Amino acid sequence: MPDVPHANRLRAGRYSQSGQIYLLTAVTRNREPLFTDCRTGRFLVRQFQQAHTDDLADSLAWVVMPDHFHWLVELKNSTLPALMLAIKSHSARAINAHLGRTGSLWQKGFHDRAIRYDEDLLAAARYIIANPIRAGLVSRVHDYPLWDAKWL
Repeated sequence: MPDVPHANRLRAGRYSQSGQIYLLTAVTRNREPLFTDCRTGRFLVRQFQQAHTDDLADSLAWVVMPDHFHWLVELKNSTLPALMLAIKSHSARAINAHLGRTGSLWQKGFHDRAIRYDEDLLAAARYIIANPIRAGLVSRVHDYPLWDAKWL
């Protein structure tokens, strides 16, 4: 997936709103499958947890796939660009140190989708955590180590 100019900006008409629920997706640079090792994926998970500790966002559901992640969050004391910058930069430093590598880890930008309150959040969470099944990585979600949902 080539870098897209201005992909780090919010999509037209989108703005960050505290209390709004968003589905966020980010992809590794050149779709490199860095998270096939659960230990590497845990560095990213720690950043999701840190965002909660710092009161930037509440995690509702997430999955870390080999080359990307999906994260359902309620935005708190942050903007989407600031939240994603923190997640991507802190995780890149930790993962690069762990793997003994340098350079960009993440594709520029991210995808965001605001979830309306009248949408079924549980359905969105189920969609997120079923990603490993749809990708053929496991036959049962409980066999995949890098996911979580608030409701479980």
